[in-house]
Amino acid sequence: MKLRRRIVIAFVMILFVPVTLMLQAIYKTGEFRKEAMLTEAGPEVEVYTQMVTQSVLSLVILMIVLAVVMAIWLYRSVLQPITALRVSMNRMKEGDLDAPVPHEGDDEIDELCADFEDMRRHMKTLLEEKMAHEEEQKELISNISHDLKTPLTAIKGYAEGLLEGVAATPEKQEKYVRTIYQKANEMTTLVDELSMYTKIDSGTVPYNFLNLNLHEYLSDSVEDLKMDLELQNMDLAYFPYADQGVEVIADPEQLARVLGNIITNAVKYRDPEKKGLICIRTKDAGAYVRVEIEDNGKGISQKDLPNIFDRFYRTDASRNSRTGGSGLGLAIVKKIVEDHGGRIWAESTEGTGTTMILMLRKVHPGEMPDDPGVQREEPREDSGEMSPEELLKQASKDAKQEARRERRNLK
Repeated sequence: MKLRRRIVIAFVMILFVPVTLMLQAIYKTGEFRKEAMLTEAGPEVEVYTQMVTQSVLSLVILMIVLAVVMAIWLYRSVLQPITALRVSMNRMKEGDLDAPVPHEGDDEIDELCADFEDMRRHMKTLLEEKMAHEEEQKELISNISHDLKTPLTAIKGYAEGLLEGVAATPEKQEKYVRTIYQKANEMTTLVDELSMYTKIDSGTVPYNFLNLNLHEYLSDSVEDLKMDLELQNMDLAYFPYADQGVEVIADPEQLARVLGNIITNAVKYRDPEKKGLICIRTKDAGAYVRVEIEDNGKGISQKDLPNIFDRFYRTDASRNSRTGGSGLGLAIVKKIVEDHGGRIWAESTEGTGTTMILMLRKVHPGEMPDDPGVQREEPREDSGEMSPEELLKQASKDAKQEARRERRNLK
């Protein structure tokens, strides 16, 4: 019941009912007085006086009872919710955002309590997000400090060795200088990747989305990368199983960064006991193109696999920069792919290799690449009626069979 209606009802009951009873008593008293005057009866006057006294007492008692009832009603409907609201507000002022503001009815007071409850929940969410952001910032600063401290310490040590004459021969001096140069390059790479990640995370990267023919793009990219990989005793093969005329919505420059980071990781974690092999495959997957980048490297353990796309995450606990890199490469890859409206995940077996799977959004007829109103479907492994788990198992099985067949062909 609305508060306005409650006030009107209370006013009517407090004012109208007693006045009505009083008018009724006055009317009856007047009638009785007329009869008493006509009959000139003495005892009736005494009865009349008692009647008036009883009427006044009844009216007073009725008004007291009515006032008590109204007070209880108004307290429960108005003062009690306001008191509960005040208690909750005091707890919020002290930093306790876990105390809910009770509200059960539909009047103005309960609507006010409901608004304060929404505000409390929103403030709690913002506070939790702020605390999580602060923890991320602390972790980020700690990781940056550690990753910068390692090469700086090495540079300082080798520079002191040169100044103090520890490197007495030209060969040793050249080794020291090359080490300093290598460590400086590591710092430059870390700063560049950190700058790139910060831009992507804050949404300040100016993407240039185009309708890109994926087959032509990957063919050119493979040709550019193949020669460099051959110098590192690695083969790169491309198998276009998707429609070669299909186009995807992508920024060529950022997509090149994605491919470069993934292939760099494949080279970095190669198995030195065998010739390296990287296979790139494309498949149709409904509204998406599935791009698989598989290597025959060391592989990733199952406990590390869910975390490889986290920033600054490395599979080695010591954070060795010689093989671990900056820890930002795959985090950047994930951000770029998600900004393209796609999805990326990894499958890996230790001792066998790792497969990075990208889902890139196809261009639909009449669709502009930079249209913000484009409705994006969720990436799916296939367009059939199978469940996602069945699709994933089937895709993994097909990929392994194709990889074995491709290795036999390369041999």
